[in-house]
Order: sequence, then structure tokens, then C-alpha cells
Amino acid sequence: MAGSEATGQERSFEGFSFEDVHGEVAATHRPIDLSTAIEKLIDPGRGGDTLHWGRNYLYASELETEAGPLPVVVKQFRNQGFRARLSRHLKGSKATRSWRAAQAVIDAGVATPAPILLIESEAVDGPSFFVSEKVPDFIEARYFFRALQEGIERQAFPQIEAEMLVGGVGQMLRRLHDAGIWHRDVSVGNLLIVPGGKASDPPTVYLIDLNRAQLDRPLTVGRRTRDLCRLRIFDPHLQEVLLRSYWGQGDADSPWKRWLYRLSFHGFLVKNWIKDAVRSPFRSLGSLFVSRGHHAHIPPPPEGASSRDLVVWDHLSDQPHQHAGRWQRLGVRLGDAGYHAREYGAAVAALPRARRRYRELKEGLYREPIRWDGLGVGMRPMNEYSEAALVALEALGVERVLLRLHPWQEDHDAEERLARELHGRGIDLSFALPQNRDLVRDRSRWQAAVSQLAERFTPFGRDFQIGQAINRSKWGVWNYAEYLELVADASRILRQHEGVRILGPAVIDYEFHRLAGVLNIPWEGVYFDIVSSLLYVDRRGAPENRQLGFDTVDKAVQLRALADTGSSCSGRAWVTEFNWPLWEGPHSPAGRDVSVDEETQANHLVRYCLLVLGTGLVERVYWWQLVAKGYGLTFLDTEGSFRMRLSFHALATLQEQVAGSSFLGPLKAEPPIRLYRFQTEAGEEVVVGWSTAGTVNATLPRPVSRVVGRDGEQLESTAGPNIQVGPAPCYFWLER
Repeated sequence: MAGSEATGQERSFEGFSFEDVHGEVAATHRPIDLSTAIEKLIDPGRGGDTLHWGRNYLYASELETEAGPLPVVVKQFRNQGFRARLSRHLKGSKATRSWRAAQAVIDAGVATPAPILLIESEAVDGPSFFVSEKVPDFIEARYFFRALQEGIERQAFPQIEAEMLVGGVGQMLRRLHDAGIWHRDVSVGNLLIVPGGKASDPPTVYLIDLNRAQLDRPLTVGRRTRDLCRLRIFDPHLQEVLLRSYWGQGDADSPWKRWLYRLSFHGFLVKNWIKDAVRSPFRSLGSLFVSRGHHAHIPPPPEGASSRDLVVWDHLSDQPHQHAGRWQRLGVRLGDAGYHAREYGAAVAALPRARRRYRELKEGLYREPIRWDGLGVGMRPMNEYSEAALVALEALGVERVLLRLHPWQEDHDAEERLARELHGRGIDLSFALPQNRDLVRDRSRWQAAVSQLAERFTPFGRDFQIGQAINRSKWGVWNYAEYLELVADASRILRQHEGVRILGPAVIDYEFHRLAGVLNIPWEGVYFDIVSSLLYVDRRGAPENRQLGFDTVDKAVQLRALADTGSSCSGRAWVTEFNWPLWEGPHSPAGRDVSVDEETQANHLVRYCLLVLGTGLVERVYWWQLVAKGYGLTFLDTEGSFRMRLSFHALATLQEQVAGSSFLGPLKAEPPIRLYRFQTEAGEEVVVGWSTAGTVNATLPRPVSRVVGRDGEQLESTAGPNIQVGPAPCYFWLER
């Protein structure tokens, strides 16, 4: 999705071959150390920003060349599945086709990202990579044409003149077609625009996504028109500009060419509409029979493993990946039907008393002030970058950390160093002990690991969560008995140390039927001092959204009701993990459909904390995690430095503005307005306000003295009590 113009240059390419990969490199941009550069390029974990996340994955990176650092874009193509392998065998991989097409396009005098490297895996189903130079300061044409359709292009893109751009695109496509190149996917999403210095200067247009292009083809009028008609240009005048710039003054007046263009244009729109209408009803049904694919970096499952044991570790999202397909998982669950029947039976039997308690708690909400001090973050050691992570934690202002330990590891030195440092800084430290399939199968190994961790980490903290996402098979647990055996073993070992509290069962998402079952099945040696939940309330939207009729406040009340009425737990509840995944490719712990941008993540984080902790029924909430691509408050960029996301500043501001205050309850306000009122120890009052539906007007009980934005910026305050609130929470300090 990036590149630089490479027309009219003398180019030469050199082949290379290493143990796992082979390919070609542009001689003029050959890296100083080719093998090291390739190792970096093909590892998305060492890449920069995600540029596109779809069927293929594009991310930014950098090459060290003799001329200095060279910004590049890596496009990773997957070759998994019979169809992809066959196509690669017959026609070459998509990366190879992109590589050949890029050279042909440049020879045709058309601007495209300069090809730098072609990298092919030696494995038959291994990924392929097309590396191109990065275009600086480009605009995706799709955004300009959307603004054009809405009539706001002059305000949004004053440096681009529509007629000049469309005319340039027409001339570019004519050069392309005259050279015998049929792109076959000329859309506004496959054009990059680099504006000129002024609106009167013609912009440079780059053509990308070349893997479908066919070379050395005789291009009929029909084929030429099929490329032209894919451009979503709806203005009749601009369509005329496109045709005249492409065909020339004389040919553009040909009635049949105009007729063919308009017929093809409308036919293409209708075709896409029919395709979406036909596919939509069958997507969910098809997912029952076709397993979702996986990212190319994920290792294959263990050879000869049973359906229960097809799990590997995904180092980019820092979680396991389940290779077992839907039918394999169904087969395992049918084999465990007896366990599931007992678990659901226990949940159903507990429902009446949990429901009664829920009603009592709901009626008692916001009756008394609540001290605000329950924010925490999750962490993992960063090895040589741990000091920078500690600096970020100090800037965040949070004094509670949940440190995740991996019992399957042999070496815990990095975790111990981090725990010692956190403890020395006065951080309230808790620990999470997740399981994997190997430890579930080998209880003696689990017991040995817990014994070692107990000795090493109880000096720094006494709260241990046993288990992780026990209702997700990728974490190694298939039924409640497997999990409760782990808890019984760990509890026996950990409770030998004075003051230890056991947390669990760490059910993930809003699946409280699973939580109710586990909390009400008697099991010797199992008692949860604190009920922990990984409460992702709605990954597909705002925390105020409802699922099965319940919003986040309702779910927090339900969590506490289950803790109060469970037969194997106390009446205390923590949320030990939540986040909103970001649109950052395979680093994101969830799919594209449930990922958001940084702005949305920051808004949702603050609102979630206010809603959950504001009930007073959940003592703590922990964001997972401090440092991570794909979802963290900060992340480590390609240069080894930390970048604070908007969510970092949002959480730091929430902590700075209201930590230690008393929450007095929400003010009365009509939806979509939310107004949460706090009082500081000094007697000052601050109202945190937001809206779930755009910017709206609201009225406070008293005039406002100052306003602080979501990220800590000072905003202009209005005279009087009338304010405006939007999706980003703001802090309105009231006059005394």
C-alpha cells in the first residue's frame, strides 16, 4: 500500500537463496546484510504500522542500505490450502506475480511502488513476500472519492483538483493498456495519490495491488472498459473526463464506447450488490463447515496429536492458537457430554438464588459513595526493555499490576526481576497462572511448576489467579473437571504460604452460565477467595451496548451476584482482563470484525472503567496489557522505543482526575448522555460526562470552572452549567 515512483530507471536484480527462503533483490537497494534484513522483513512481530489487514497482510518496515535507512512496505501472501498451492505451482505465487507486474508497469511509464525484494518460502504452503519502497505522504484515492461523493472534497482535500486527478488516472490507464497490461482490479482502493505543491499542480498517481494483472495480453475494448468501469466515479461530468482522457477526443465521442462503459459501470455495481446479497445469508452457515484460516506466522500443530491437543503458541498476539476445526471440537465436546451436563445442571440450580441476589444488588446501586481506587494493568516482562516499561507504568500513575507468569516456561528469571522491581516501587502485585494443554495433561509437571512459582513470587504478592479463559479450548481445558483438578493442586501448594488468596475461575467474555456452573460444583480443595472474570462485554461495540438485554453495569452486577451466591467462593469480584483489540493485523487478539481504531479504544476504556467500578460491586479492573502491539496501552516500535497510545493518556488522565475521590453516583440525564459525579477529599466536585451517540448538549447542577479532555488537555470551559459531551469522556470541574 505504499511505494515510490520508479519509472524510467535502469534496474537490475540479483537472485539469492538461503536455507528457508529464496528470491530476488533490487541491486540498487540491496541491504547491507541481506540475510538479517530478510529475517526481519518476514517477521510481522518486528514490523511497523499495519497498513492493511485482510486476505493478505501489509505492514511497514525499514531496510538498512549503504545509502541509509530505506522505508519499505511488506506485503505477505498466504499459500495455505490446496487451491493456493496449486495456483502457486501453475502461475507462481501472488508475490512473484506482483514482482513481475511491477517491473512491467514501470516499463510502461506508469508509477508504482519500486520493487525491492521478492521472498519465497521453501515450504510448499509457506508465505510469500513482496517488498516495495514506501511512498511518502500519500492519500488513498478511496478517501478522496468518498469525500467527492459527499460533496466535501474541497474542504477535506483542498490540494487535489478532481478533474485533474481523474484526467491523470485516465491517461495512466491508457499507457498501461497500450503496453498490454490488464490490471483486472482497478479500483479507487488500488490508487495512491501524492498531491502536487498546489491544487493547480497535477498529482502523482501510483497503481498498486498488481498480483492479478495479466501481462502481454491483447487488450480489446471490452477488457479496457472492464478496468475503467471498476472506478467508482458517479459524477457524469467526471465520467466524461475519464473517457476523454483515456480514449482521446475523437474516440471518446464514439456512442458504442460510451454505451459499453455505462453498461459495464452499472453492471459492476449490480454485480457487487448481488454478490453481497447472496453471500451474506450463507456466511454463518458456511463457517460451520469451513474452518477459519490462520495467519502465516502461526506454527503447524504437533504431528500425530489428537483433536484435544492441536494447540500452538501465537507469539504475535501472545496467546494460544487452536488448530482443531469445528467438527473436531464438536467431537471432543460430545465425548465430554457428561461433564457439560453436570456443569449446566449446576448453573441452572444456582440461577434462582443468583437472580434474587442480582435484583437486590441492582436496587441498591449508587446508594452510598464509593472510593475510587480500583484501576490496574497487566504486564509481562520486556527483558532489555523492562526499564522503559517501568517508566511508562510510573507515568500512567496506576499502582496495581497483574503479572502473568507462564508455568510451562523453564526460565522465570525475567519475571522475578520485574516482580522484585515492582514490589520495591510499592506496586500492589498480583499474579496470573494460566494453563496450557501440556500442563493439563501432566499434573505432576503442573504441580512442580506451581511449587517453583510459589517459592519465587509469594515474597512479592499473595494474590494468585489460577487458570486463564477456561471456557476456551485453545487454553487447554476441555471440561470443568480438568480445570478444577488444576485449582485443587495449585491451592494446596499456594496455601502453604501465609496470606495467599486464590482467584478464579477466569471465565472469558460474557458467558456467566459457565461461571455459575464452575462456582457451584463441589470439589475438594477448591475455594475462590476472589471471583475473577475476563469480562469482555462487547468486542463489537461500545461498553454501553446490550447483550441479551444487559449492559456493562448489569453484567458487573451479575458477576457480583454469582460471587455472592456461589457455593465455592466468597462474595468478592475482580475483572482481571479486558481490552479493545486494535486494527493491527495478527497482533490483534481478535478478528478484523471486532477490532477498533485508537480513538475508539481510548473512549471505550474510560467508559468501561467508569461503568464497572462505579457499581462498587467489582473491586478492581485490569487492562490487558501495558505493552503490546494489537491492544496494549503502549507498544514497542521498530526502533526499540515506546509509543504511548491514546488509551495510555486516557487511562492516565482518568487516574489523575478521580483516583482517591468518592464516586457519588450518576446524575440524572436523558440518554445518550452519561454524567458520573465525583467528590475529591478537598471537597471539590468533578463530573465525568460523555455521550453514546455523537455530540449533544447537557446541563450540570452548577457552573463549570474548568474542563479537562479525555487525554489530559485543558479545554475551554463554558460560562454557566450548560456543556457539550461527545464519545470522548471529559472532566467538568464544578465551581464551589
